[in-house]
Amino acid sequence: MARTTDSDLAPRELRVLVAAADTGGFSAAADILGLTQSAVSHSVRGSERKIGAVLFERGRTGARPTPAGEKAVAHARHILRLLDVLTAEARGAARSDAAEGPLRIAAFRSAALHLLPPVLQRLRARHPTIEPRVRIVREVGRGTAGEVADGKADLAIATLGGSAPLPPGLVASELFEEPYALVHAPGHAVPRSLPLVDWAENCGSYTRDWWAAQDWIPKATVEAEDDGAVLSLVSAGHGMAIMPALSLAGAPNAVRITDLGPDRPTRQVGYVTTSELARSGVVRALVRELRATVPPGMSLLSGEADQVERATRV
Repeated sequence: MARTTDSDLAPRELRVLVAAADTGGFSAAADILGLTQSAVSHSVRGSERKIGAVLFERGRTGARPTPAGEKAVAHARHILRLLDVLTAEARGAARSDAAEGPLRIAAFRSAALHLLPPVLQRLRARHPTIEPRVRIVREVGRGTAGEVADGKADLAIATLGGSAPLPPGLVASELFEEPYALVHAPGHAVPRSLPLVDWAENCGSYTRDWWAAQDWIPKATVEAEDDGAVLSLVSAGHGMAIMPALSLAGAPNAVRITDLGPDRPTRQVGYVTTSELARSGVVRALVRELRATVPPGMSLLSGEADQVERATRV
């Protein structure tokens, strides 16, 4: 039997690292863990000694992870989550129900509003012991996939097909293709001549080439925080917008949606998880419901099953 060594980190030490990173300080971490500040500080120093790197920068305003600390905390979150899955699946297997416990989902706003509700409704009906927890994350920078990479989510609803590669250790699978359309207030004979209303999440690498080739699209006159604000501004007559179909699922009656033709841009919507969690009961159950759901107006992406689909097939 393998024995632990003095260099091994115990789960309690991993929890201290995560709490210190999440709260931004040793005192705050101590409060949520039910420990003293000195105990947290001692635990962090012990972890740093075992790892051989400084994990936190200490200061008057708290403690912030160093680059080494960010990596350590991300791995700690993954390890603690797998320990939780181990317990839940072993308990569920004893009752012939391997899918139970928390399921952490990260999603961009329109997916959380228009894709997840029917998915989670069916998931709860089939697996009442699964506890979905949804976080809405802006799909910019590392986006929803970054939440999985950092150990903050088990699965992310993400836009795929961009130029940036997935972070190491993650696998992805496509769900459907989402077309873009022109949206504007009624009463305009030439809606393409209107000012452009846009938001930061809208134009990724999947639309950039198309966007650059359209000489009729002006520079954004108004930039909003999210797609809901864009629709509100468009409906009030402040301009037109080019938006993906999920964002238009809740479009008010005060706007008109115009197809951009056969060469319209599209983006791929899918999910991202880790290779380990792809085999867990809760993720497998969610993937089945996602695969069974294609929102109206979307095209199901077919083709050879990729890593996640193979890993989650039952």
